[in-house]
Formats: sequence, structure tokens, C-alpha cells
Amino acid sequence: MTVRYDALVIGGGLLGGALSWMLAGEGASVLLLEKDQLNQHASGQNAGSLHFQLEYRMVENGWESARTAAAAMPLHLHAAEAWTRLGDALGESVGVVQRGGFMLAETAEQVAVLERKVGLEQEWGLDVSLLDGDEARRIAPYLSDSVVAAAYCPLEGKAETRIAGPALVRGAVRRGAHVRTHTRVTALERDAGGWRVTAHGPEGELRVHATTVMIAAGVWTTEVGEIAGAQLPTIPLALMMSVTAPTAPFIDHLVQHAGTKLSLKQTKEGTVLIGGGWPAALGRRAGAPDLEVRPRLLPESIVGNARAAIGVVPGTARLPVVRSWAGTTTITPDQLPLVGEVPGCPGMFVATGGSAFTLGPSFASALCDLAAGRTPQVDLRPYAPDRFGVMA
Repeated sequence: MTVRYDALVIGGGLLGGALSWMLAGEGASVLLLEKDQLNQHASGQNAGSLHFQLEYRMVENGWESARTAAAAMPLHLHAAEAWTRLGDALGESVGVVQRGGFMLAETAEQVAVLERKVGLEQEWGLDVSLLDGDEARRIAPYLSDSVVAAAYCPLEGKAETRIAGPALVRGAVRRGAHVRTHTRVTALERDAGGWRVTAHGPEGELRVHATTVMIAAGVWTTEVGEIAGAQLPTIPLALMMSVTAPTAPFIDHLVQHAGTKLSLKQTKEGTVLIGGGWPAALGRRAGAPDLEVRPRLLPESIVGNARAAIGVVPGTARLPVVRSWAGTTTITPDQLPLVGEVPGCPGMFVATGGSAFTLGPSFASALCDLAAGRTPQVDLRPYAPDRFGVMA
């Protein structure tokens, strides 16, 4: 028997939860399918940073790369406002704290990067300012004397990765959405009225007909696209992070660095989360990444990440690291997100890449608008999935 829904959402992370919640709120019948457990992968394994400034990975390869990455700034501006409202709209907390964030410089070369970066971000309308080291330490006395300048954005902060995605799924269920976990999509075929979908889970084969399909599958985006005969180019990355033992509150902000990979913040429990893009090793099978295998930690990344943190926040040196882990995320060849209708697949939509956790609410809002035939609040043309010249 085939079960009919207005919308099928593939992926049970933050984006999948947000899509299901928003679609159900517009009266759509929604089925969310997750191949593993809800929030098991990137949405639950990252640090929850809400970073609206350009990240280090966006500026490390030079000015032209930074200008390209800045084309995602409208999505960041939309997300900054969306996260502020999300808990109230949902009716339960998603752990949002927005007390501001820094990107730090310790050398003259890094100061020059910040000056150009801040000017570019201000052109796009981001509330960000350049401070000297003393001004930064007046706001954040925990910063090292080695910090000579900082870009400060009062909108930045964090959300709780353990609760945000599941809270959105619960909100979707309250609105009538159905959820199935441990259920993998194995076939996607277009017909005149939408999409015929086959999936397999604990209860055997599931057949669904959906008017629209939303791909919120993270690092599995390319694989899901291939099932539908579409090419969605993404690049999987394995990244590591660490968490310290709890201590008294002393870090109020999100901390990043203009010269090295670093993302640092303190949780409400007092632990300090240290990450920022240090690599882990992806599993391999037949010469290709194996996304079903947990990535392997690299000792040099753990050491390098700790050294970067201690260099600008000396108080972290006294804190023992109690756990380090690796998760996966995805980028595109030009580091901009993929957001929009899948080329050659009417009624199928995708969002992934970029700062996916930060941009999750913006991605979801944009795809819901497209599915309803509305013009999204953000111009999605720079992020169109067909910009690489690939078609279904």
C-alpha cells in the first residue's frame, strides 16, 4: 500500500526538523524519514556555533575566496534574526544564547585580514566592528595580551546541539507530522503528481507518494540526489572538536581566530567546547569516502586545536580535556550553500553546505517558500544547485 503525503523530508537533523515543523505549520501532511537516529550526525555533533561573520576557512585562501563566501551573507543575516525568534515560535527552548562573538588577530597580517573582512561584511549589512586589543579585553577580559585586534559581532552566539534538532522534530509532531527513524530511502521516481518513494526500515518496505521531496540529508546529499538521477556536488569533511571539564563561567562569547582554525565557547554547564575545523580522517572504502564509518581522530589536530585555544584564551590551559570526537559535514566546490529546486527534478528541493547548522532555519524558510510558490525572503540565485553546470 502507498501512503500519501504532501511533503517527504529526508534527514532527521536540525534542517529536517525545521522543514517538517514549518511545512506542518502551513497545513501540509509531512513524513520525515531518518536513516539512523534523529540528530545523530552533524546536527548533534557540532559545537552549536551561531557565527554570522565570515569564518577562518572563508578567509584563509585570500581575498577573492572571501568575497565569494560573502555572497552567503544574506542567509546569515536572515538566520541571525530567525534564531532569536525560534524558541518562542516553537514553544520550547533550543538553547539560544547570543552575547556576541569575536574573530581575533595576533599579528599585523591578521589585522589586515580583519580590516578587509569587516569592511566587506559591513557592505552586506552585518553589525560588526573592528576593535583594538584593549577594547576587546574590556568586553572579554579572558583574552590574551597577544590579541592586538578583534572583529566583534553582537549577534553571534550559540545554540544547544543536543536539544535544538529534537525540539524542532517534537514541534513538527505536535503539528501532525509523522516521523520514521532507521528508515533509508532506496528509490525516488517522478510521476505526473509528484514523487514515488520507496524506503526500507524496521517494519519492512515503505511506499510513499509525496507531492514534494525535501533533501535535508547533510553529507548524504549527493547520494540521495543520485537515487533520483540528479547530480548534487558536495564534498564531505571530517572535523574534530573537544570538550573540557566544567569550570566556573568565564567565557561569555563565541571566539574565533583570523589566523588559525578555532571556535571556542563555554556552555551553561561550564564546559568549554573547542573546535573550529581541525581535520579528522574519513573512513575509506574502495578509494572513496565511507560515510557509514565513524571518522578517526588525528592526534596532531587535537594538539593544534588546544594550542590555538590556549594562545588566545590562557584560562583554557588549566582545564583538562575530557572528550574529543569527530563528526562529518559537507561543503560545495565553491563553499557556498546549495539551496533550491533540484535541477531536472520538479518538486524536489535541497539545502546543504556552508555553515549548515547556523543557516538551518534560513534554509528551511527558503525551501518552504519555494514549495509553496512564494518568493523567498533571500535571493537564492547565488546558491542555485545547477550553478556547477550539472543536470539530472
